[in-house]
Amino acid sequence: MEEIRNLEEIRELLENKLYTRLRQKMAEMNEADVAAVLEELEDEEMLKVFRILPKSMAADVFSYLDVDNEQFIITSLSDKEAASIIDNLMADDATDLLEEMPANVVKKILASAKADTRKDINHLLRYPEDSAGSIMTVEYVDLKENLTVEEAISRIRRIGVDSETINICYVLDSKRTLLGTVALRYLLLSQPDEIIGDIMHENVIAINTLMDQEEVAAMFQKYDFTAMPVVDNENRLVGIITVDDIMDILQEETTEDIEKMAAIVPSDKPYMKTGILETYKKRIPWLLFLMISATFTGKIITSFEDALSACVVLTAFIPMLMDTGGNAGGQTSVTIIRGLSLNEIEFRDLLRIIWKEIRVAVLCGMTLAAATFAKLMLYDRVGLYVSLVVCLTLMAAVLIAKMVGCVLPLCAKKIGFDPAVMASPFITTIVDALSLMIYFQIAKMVLHL
Repeated sequence: MEEIRNLEEIRELLENKLYTRLRQKMAEMNEADVAAVLEELEDEEMLKVFRILPKSMAADVFSYLDVDNEQFIITSLSDKEAASIIDNLMADDATDLLEEMPANVVKKILASAKADTRKDINHLLRYPEDSAGSIMTVEYVDLKENLTVEEAISRIRRIGVDSETINICYVLDSKRTLLGTVALRYLLLSQPDEIIGDIMHENVIAINTLMDQEEVAAMFQKYDFTAMPVVDNENRLVGIITVDDIMDILQEETTEDIEKMAAIVPSDKPYMKTGILETYKKRIPWLLFLMISATFTGKIITSFEDALSACVVLTAFIPMLMDTGGNAGGQTSVTIIRGLSLNEIEFRDLLRIIWKEIRVAVLCGMTLAAATFAKLMLYDRVGLYVSLVVCLTLMAAVLIAKMVGCVLPLCAKKIGFDPAVMASPFITTIVDALSLMIYFQIAKMVLHL
């Protein structure tokens, strides 16, 4: 409700050309709230309001906008205005923006930016995509180990305003090797003449510049830090990663896993901003693959035409058996994939996982078979032997589905594939084929077809 009121008030001030009051109104608002309001305006209105923003908050508001709106604004501003925004953004945010823009626009913007800004952005751009180096920021507070607490606090006052965070300061030697960390609260509580080297925390957990961002997120979750240092192969500090960056990564990685589990090629754009043709390209490869693989199911049914013609009632239960097997496999695969992503389980746990899933499958299979048997005998009245065939197949299908659902993701992880690929659609195709083969074999043995 508050956001709607802000939007209506800003639109009214804009329409009445009360620009001074509009500027004052936005200066009183939180930067994230201003960005949310801007994104509800038409492009030209958004640009006009953004130009009215106080310079002190323009860059902060800009960093909260989505990429498309950032690109629209930065390309609509003059070179001087664009350079001012880039100069005032944190280096990692500026790098993320420029990575999405055409090379000629990037060149134009960087040409007008400060030399230090260009250096920081180029430093980040040279790291592989999705690596720790590509998401880190180079704005941090570094201290020398021979400084006194009083000198350290004085340095924080000088450079802290341009740093991503000042809660943790990093202690370096003359070669920029990371020696330790010291929290701002310890500095404030220590005596002014104490030496940094004597009060710093030496057991530092650091991230390598080439570590994958998903592993970085796992480290943040494990150690519950708000910021972590990033070092090169010689343990020299080159940047830091803060928890706000990790929140974005977790959302990105979770979205990617969900898309893979639904047999969709991952996309880095929001749904409403992805074109029809692009959406088609993301979905059709897996649909084609799964359709072709499903032809094996048709081949199996064709090969047992004689058995089906001898007992036509068997055909009626094929969808139920296939769906149940697919659902059972999907339940297990999703649980295992989630456990792998959270590092709760590893490949070495394979035998324990299989044993657990066998016991779960037996319980689930027996319950489903008992319910199905009662329905077949009392409602469908298909006879004892057909009921036995269906129920025995159902138990076997659930068991096989759960085995496939737990083994495939673990094996995929072991050989270096993303376990999310081995999710419901892929597993369902395999389980469908195996369930049909078992169904017809049991039918041939029990019914003597």
